[in-house]
Amino acid sequence: MSGKVAIVGGGAAGMAAALSALQAGAEVTLFEKGSALGGILNQCIHNGFGLSYFKEELTGPEFAERLADKVRDSAIDVRLDTAILSIGKDLSIAYESPKGSGTLRADAIVYTAGSLERSAGAIALPGDRPSGILTAGQAQLYLNHYGYLPGKKIFILGSGDIGLIMARRLTLEGAKVLGVAELCPYPNGLNRNIVQCLEDYDIPLYLSHTVTRAYGKGRLTAIELSEVGPDRNPIPGTGRRIECDTLVLSIGLLPLLSLLRPLGLRKNLAGQIEVDDSLMSSLPGLFMAGNALHVHDLVDNVALEAETAGREAARMALGERASGGKELLSKAGDGIGYLIPGRIRESGEEEVLFRFRVRVPNKDCFLVFSQGDKILKKIKKMSIIPSEMEFVKIPKKLLDFSQKTTIEVKLCH
Repeated sequence: MSGKVAIVGGGAAGMAAALSALQAGAEVTLFEKGSALGGILNQCIHNGFGLSYFKEELTGPEFAERLADKVRDSAIDVRLDTAILSIGKDLSIAYESPKGSGTLRADAIVYTAGSLERSAGAIALPGDRPSGILTAGQAQLYLNHYGYLPGKKIFILGSGDIGLIMARRLTLEGAKVLGVAELCPYPNGLNRNIVQCLEDYDIPLYLSHTVTRAYGKGRLTAIELSEVGPDRNPIPGTGRRIECDTLVLSIGLLPLLSLLRPLGLRKNLAGQIEVDDSLMSSLPGLFMAGNALHVHDLVDNVALEAETAGREAARMALGERASGGKELLSKAGDGIGYLIPGRIRESGEEEVLFRFRVRVPNKDCFLVFSQGDKILKKIKKMSIIPSEMEFVKIPKKLLDFSQKTTIEVKLCH
């Protein structure tokens, strides 16, 4: 085996996967469409990164630079400003760069292309289409990278973490943040960001509300804010006009999967690419990690997950991974939004790490892991919320691979 591993994406996941694959003995090529490594981290100048991965609190650029320094000091072949044109079922990668186009045939691929923000078009926002409507990531880029304040009177739709952080950041730079609206009856950001970014700055949070209209011809002049019912549809007659010049959207992320669609990869019920416990997709040799697989809450978790994908990809490329063998399926049960992995191999690591989120906040409940009628593990949770990922390890010796029953994770009271 030649042992060639290709990494698609040079953010935290891509760099961590590349370093892990290199350490495992593979020959590694990393493709990044931008002119620098680090991805979105380079514009996240707030702190709170690295506490578990580097055991130190860092800003986003500092976290990225730590990994980038390791990559630059290694034998990894880094190809910046390189666009991936296609990925083949034979693990070939067609690419184009200022130096020309070409094709690289890999023995394994780790796909870490990240995600995209949902825009006004994604939610079919009614009303005019003036300037001043932008995503939280765009606002972050304008302010943190270019030094441009995107507006003076700002309203934020969605309580995702980037939006919450930008509420604080915009306030500190002199803008007036009029409020944050959230469609759900609960916040979708981390509790610490609700406190530190909204409550500490007296920024109101409107739960069970949404923006039902945008006004303005050249520039945004106002929005209509309405209450929503249990079905999350606007309640007629509840709309009120709020004068503002900017609407920032923090309404979720969508994994960037366009390059993978022609491959016909299996997906789970949540629409994510299905992977096994080594993070390999249904195409042998194609591994997934980071926000391209599922949206994470912390970049530390992204990097740790990507290390697993990089190591397993190297084992595949070097012919060290056992082929075939028994597998069990797993599924998200009651109260669980999604579950990773979707398949569990009898071979490989002695434990399987389950990653998942709950659908809605719950208190005084249990996480129950079962196979058929057998309960494998039951965990008491005083509180559990959708914005925080859950991680649970189950020893494989507890699983019965002779049975074709499915492993299920569900929430019970």
